[in-house]
Amino acid sequence: MHKKTPLNEWHVRSGAQMGVFGGYAMPLWYPSGAKHEHLSVLLNAGLFDTSHMSSIAVSGTGAFDLLQWCFSKNLSAGMGGGNAPLAPGRSVYGVFLDPNGHLIDDAVVFRLAQADFLVVVNAGMGAAVARHLTVNAAGRDVGILDLTDRLGKIDVQGPQAARVLGRVLKDPAAVFEKLSFFSFKGHFDPASPLPRSVALLDGTPILLSRTGFTGEFGFEVFVQSAHLQRVWEMILTMGRDLGLTPCGLAARDSLRTGAVLPLSHQDIGAWPFANNPWLIALPYDADRTGFTKNFIGAEALRHPADAEYTYPFVGSDPRKVAIEDPAVVLDLEALAIGKALTCTTDMGIGRHGDRIYSVASPDKPAGFEPKGLGCGFVKVKRRLNPGDRIDIRDRRRSIRVTIANDIRPDRTARRPITTMI
Repeated sequence: MHKKTPLNEWHVRSGAQMGVFGGYAMPLWYPSGAKHEHLSVLLNAGLFDTSHMSSIAVSGTGAFDLLQWCFSKNLSAGMGGGNAPLAPGRSVYGVFLDPNGHLIDDAVVFRLAQADFLVVVNAGMGAAVARHLTVNAAGRDVGILDLTDRLGKIDVQGPQAARVLGRVLKDPAAVFEKLSFFSFKGHFDPASPLPRSVALLDGTPILLSRTGFTGEFGFEVFVQSAHLQRVWEMILTMGRDLGLTPCGLAARDSLRTGAVLPLSHQDIGAWPFANNPWLIALPYDADRTGFTKNFIGAEALRHPADAEYTYPFVGSDPRKVAIEDPAVVLDLEALAIGKALTCTTDMGIGRHGDRIYSVASPDKPAGFEPKGLGCGFVKVKRRLNPGDRIDIRDRRRSIRVTIANDIRPDRTARRPITTMI
């Protein structure tokens, strides 16, 4: 029996095509279709049910040291492009690794207060990461509470996201003030002694975070599960005239791929966390010859033996292959050199001449209407360079694609909030 989020009945009633992801029955797309949902996030706003993801509360005088040892990022320094520590009201992306440098899961760590943290991991991973933390607590004064299925989460993503949420927040001007990328305000628990500075018009307390998984400007809304459906319907009702569209996992997948964001246990997994586009998750020193702290898996990553290489790629048209076949990567001499990890179509981009534009690019050519481009990630046995051509083949077709540094241009996730209100 698959698990369900509190919005499951709403999804079914609304005609969503349902599928299973991370052990949960989830909407893949709604009657408007995945392409419409994808474009809505680029041009207006999309609403995602992300309550299948797990959260873990880590608190106590030993919480910081425990996370410093188990989590890859250096929470003592390097935040905000300088040497500042992770401060309350800020969050950071990183990974939990085993001693071999293999992924347990990727995560975002929120510092709620000096000794209080919220760790957000992927669907079905709450128990595994909580167990990993507990095993490594080693007598520290720390409480570890798995909040799986107790906490609801909704993502509002797209250029209209702040305008949508401004209609449902009490005092939106104060909430949005200085709310930069990877910062947050508020708390979802009315019983918590921590400040509850963010509430909806009906008084519901929330934690509002400038984060997401689309590469576009937006927010994640954390709320107690009991309030989730009411909050979802309130946001959707208030945002419809701004183009807010409910979105499923298909659009989430194509958006995150175009933004070069990895799917845990697919693009990163049980192999060394090395030679990939997401090494920002590691605490490298200034010259990238070592790490600024020690952590589980660090020794294995200092000299990763026989680590393969993971690269983004982009095609010349919307075609894609099925990675389940599996999809084999071939060089131009037809020699098998690896496999495709993700292959989807970013439906908001297209080629004009030798350049890729997004439907949201401010300088896109007149009359530009993107047909979409196939894109994704490959893991190969040897080093490749941007511009290299490879073939990806499943049992039905072969597509020729180009290794790239980036995929969808003109993404908005990091834009100052003052330009988006």
